[in-house]
Amino acid sequence: MNWIDNSIKEYYDWLRDKTIVSKDEQTGWSSITTPFLGLFNDNIEIYAKLENGKLILSDDGVTLANLELAGASVLRSPKRKEWLEMIFLNYGIAINDKELQVIGTEKDFHQKKHNLICAISEISDMAMMAKHMVSSLFREDVKAYLDEQNIIYTPQFIAKGTTGIDFTFDFQIAGRQRELVIKSFNSLNKINVPNFLFGWEYIKPAREKVSGKELKGLAIVNNVDKVVKQEYLDALESKGATYILWEQRHQTEMLEKLIA
Repeated sequence: MNWIDNSIKEYYDWLRDKTIVSKDEQTGWSSITTPFLGLFNDNIEIYAKLENGKLILSDDGVTLANLELAGASVLRSPKRKEWLEMIFLNYGIAINDKELQVIGTEKDFHQKKHNLICAISEISDMAMMAKHMVSSLFREDVKAYLDEQNIIYTPQFIAKGTTGIDFTFDFQIAGRQRELVIKSFNSLNKINVPNFLFGWEYIKPAREKVSGKELKGLAIVNNVDKVVKQEYLDALESKGATYILWEQRHQTEMLEKLIA
């Protein structure tokens, strides 16, 4: 037996020693605490029940709930839904009222358990994506927010400045007296704040001349589990732009900023 055989055996022993099972006699459900870590560095826990020969494995709805807490909602984002469905397909996962489930028999318990744990792990990783991807997904959350408020908007709005250069904004809302151009920010920094302000001020004279309306700039900023430096918010206001903080998006004063 070589070193890799020993290592595999030790790994199996470790899995067995670190897996804890307890059963609720009243409900018939058994909880299985695994050594694998979830989104918040807690042990992944799944639940199993054998009923009339049918095996049911469940995460009790924890996986998607944790993504909500992490500010990475899946069910409100078309892109996240697309990735979620791919994971479901790969591992044979069904969703029942936000609860992940796999159905099988006692004979294939080990494979079904493995599939559910892998799915939970991959779904949890969706909260830890690359920054550019997270930014794109936050834009999807902003879109869902505007839809939730029944606001009519133009996505990926393109406008020209006086010299004919195009600038693109995430959304545009048109009212009778004014227009709003909106940029969604997963984070604010010394580069994207000036870029947004420059683009908005650059198109403002030409756009107002064409439309006959005042053009306002609005930043929607993700402040979930992060500190937004006040200096960047002050910079937006100093130029006449305004902002909505994501955690406060349903407050009346924030909703009023969406009125064009």
